[in-house]
Amino acid sequence: MNCNKNKNRLYHILEGMKGASLQRVSSKLSAAIVALICATIVIWAWEKTPDMSSLFPPLEQIGILYPGTSRLAPAGENSSVVNSTGSSSSKEIKHVSSLPSIDSSTACSKYVISDELKETPFGDEDCNYAKGKWVADTRRPFYSGSACKQWLSPMWACRLMQRTDFFYEDYRWQPQSCEMPEFSRNSFFKKMQNKTIAFVGDSLGRQQFQSLMCMVSGGEMSPEVEDVGKDYGLVKAPGALRPDGWAYRFPCTNTTILYYWSSSLCELEPLNKSDPATHYAMHLDRPVTFLKQHLPRFDVLVLNTGHHWNRDKFRGNRWEMYAGGVPVIDGKLVDLVNAKNFTLYSIVRWVDSQIMQHPKLKAFLRTMSPRHFVNGDWNTGGSCDNTVPLSNGSEVLQDGSSDHVAEAATKGTRVKLLDITALSKLRDEGHISKYTLRKKASQGIHDCLHWCLPGIPDSWNEILHAQI
Repeated sequence: MNCNKNKNRLYHILEGMKGASLQRVSSKLSAAIVALICATIVIWAWEKTPDMSSLFPPLEQIGILYPGTSRLAPAGENSSVVNSTGSSSSKEIKHVSSLPSIDSSTACSKYVISDELKETPFGDEDCNYAKGKWVADTRRPFYSGSACKQWLSPMWACRLMQRTDFFYEDYRWQPQSCEMPEFSRNSFFKKMQNKTIAFVGDSLGRQQFQSLMCMVSGGEMSPEVEDVGKDYGLVKAPGALRPDGWAYRFPCTNTTILYYWSSSLCELEPLNKSDPATHYAMHLDRPVTFLKQHLPRFDVLVLNTGHHWNRDKFRGNRWEMYAGGVPVIDGKLVDLVNAKNFTLYSIVRWVDSQIMQHPKLKAFLRTMSPRHFVNGDWNTGGSCDNTVPLSNGSEVLQDGSSDHVAEAATKGTRVKLLDITALSKLRDEGHISKYTLRKKASQGIHDCLHWCLPGIPDSWNEILHAQI
């Protein structure tokens, strides 16, 4: 009898323990589900509302784990998730661009200055960026030549033409003695927050400007970008085909990128203002008026000139050379080579004098972009039909610049040399060549001066980015 009572008592105790255990398990399970739901809501809201990022630490600090792993989810990782057995649970996603991923939910998410970029390496002051080699890189190009229609002129967008080979897009420049910082739109806007970068020069300067606009926007439509050309007097004059330049402001970081057309960098003064066909005094020792007016507003300045220093251009533009306020009629400056050398020296010295008053200004003189005409010039049947990358070699081994005039002009000044001549000389396949926007390739004039975009000028901007 006592045995039966003891058995019944033991049975009820075990049942009670079982119920309590189940209750505890149920309670823990419920708490886990609630925590998971809350975490999901927070992360979803975080991703959809970039402004919330200032209220929370980075995800990797919170300790969000990949399912089935014991490691933190790395920021921006493109590789597939690895499960607990070490096998891949999905196909590897190929990295096709060095640009960071973009949340399109808000306009400013493209230009967020991420905390991760605090450790982004800047360029090496002592690096010779012009000495190195071209290497294949599947992360190039930075933008699509058929999609960047907001900034890229169709006449330079070879993806819109009859050309079918685009291997020239898939290379990057690697300096020999140092690492070049990886370009990204975020790193650019971090450097250029609340700043203005100005390109002043000829059509090759305009190509570099358009290249940078496509690079920093990823080639995407950017309706939030403001046209601030009027602030710099860049408006189309009556009867003109285009304004003298363009200026655009990215409001999220207050960054302005502008270009001003000045093929000689000289001040041009009409000799007879009342005559529409007047000739112009081309003052070899005076910087273009636009620079004198707006230089204090610039943080980065990139100058270039060179290809307009020939008699045909002078006659077509009705330029008459002046120095010291008087016409150049004899002496060494009559020679256009000497005149160009004198102008570069004069303009660089003037900019150098301005840096004393504006010490935060970083100024660059970009060297000559090479021409690749063979069997004649642009108007005598010259062509550039090569489509094989690096057929002229892949390395630049020299220490000095191939543009000796520009190198000499900057020597002893605070104006830096943006040396792109020799490295661009190796890339004759990157020119526009015979291709046009017409249905059939042109049989006439070849363009072996300007470059396809995306293309070689993107690398010029990578080198510039490393030095600003």
